[in-house]
Amino acid sequence: MRRIYLDHNATSPLRPEAREAMLAAMDVVGNPSSVHAEGRAAKGMMERARRDIAEALCAQDAEIIFTSGATEAAALACAGRDLKASDIEHDAVRAWCAPQLQVDPQGGVSIHDPAHSALQRANSETGILQNLPEGLAVSDMTQAFGKVPLDFNASGARMALISAHKLGGPKGVGALVLRRGQDIPVQIKGGGQEMGRRSGTENLIGIAGFAAAARAAKRDLDAGRWEEIKELRKILENALAAETKTTIFIGKDVNRLPNTLCFATQGWKGEAQVIQMDLAGFAISAGSACSSGKVKASSVLRAMGLDEATASCAIRVSLGLETTKNEVLQFAQTWLEKEKKFRARAA
Repeated sequence: MRRIYLDHNATSPLRPEAREAMLAAMDVVGNPSSVHAEGRAAKGMMERARRDIAEALCAQDAEIIFTSGATEAAALACAGRDLKASDIEHDAVRAWCAPQLQVDPQGGVSIHDPAHSALQRANSETGILQNLPEGLAVSDMTQAFGKVPLDFNASGARMALISAHKLGGPKGVGALVLRRGQDIPVQIKGGGQEMGRRSGTENLIGIAGFAAAARAAKRDLDAGRWEEIKELRKILENALAAETKTTIFIGKDVNRLPNTLCFATQGWKGEAQVIQMDLAGFAISAGSACSSGKVKASSVLRAMGLDEATASCAIRVSLGLETTKNEVLQFAQTWLEKEKKFRARAA
């Protein structure tokens, strides 16, 4: 049985362009910090990657600090800053912020003090998009990067978090994006790499793959590929809504990522749905991959006002550029069959 992967918000498959760039980087011998010819070649590859990522994010006037991922970038951006955030933020941001920002039932967050607040551009579980206020301290752009148009220079945020593996790059590499002149406390000290902000020899192979994925993602976004995926999401949502009366579609009436569908079916635990669909050949999730496996209701959905029982019954389906209409319809048919059996058992 051929499996169907519908968990792209957790991680996307490695793009061919990223694989090719990483293989080429493996043949580059030098350390980017060395001054000899081999080191300069490695440094040149890294700086080209930095420019490519900045261009894809419209952040040419910003500084790109390479990290091990968005989680490390969040620590660099948020630690020691006395920031406020809401409970819809990723755990990597919430860990450093006071949970003081309110969330409305549509997933919108109210910001009254942008300079001391963190706000994501897109939520990984619901796909709901936020408007970023001018002067915002930190924005997690991880899920939005590559899926919707982003312009860091015009976003109003002073810092942003991004990650390679969400847009088809390798796992284990990300970046903190800083407006020029923005200061951050140094947490990893040593050789002074990354302009003194983050010491340690850079992951050149991962960085090369990140840049190649960012270039390819921008190409696909500009070509309207994600509008095609949005149509597939609508087909899936309509197919499910037409056949089930006890399912709530989260964020149905607000602006969302084009690929994300989050829904809750009363009484049918999300973890049980994930297991049943996995056995049927479909990869989906019951929330953020970083919190899957924890037996508790989604903090994101609870913050939006859903009761714990309903929130614990939610699942997330996130499509990718390789997803086909046939796969979407197969998922809908299989899920509806299992939902019908669940209802029969519960009757």
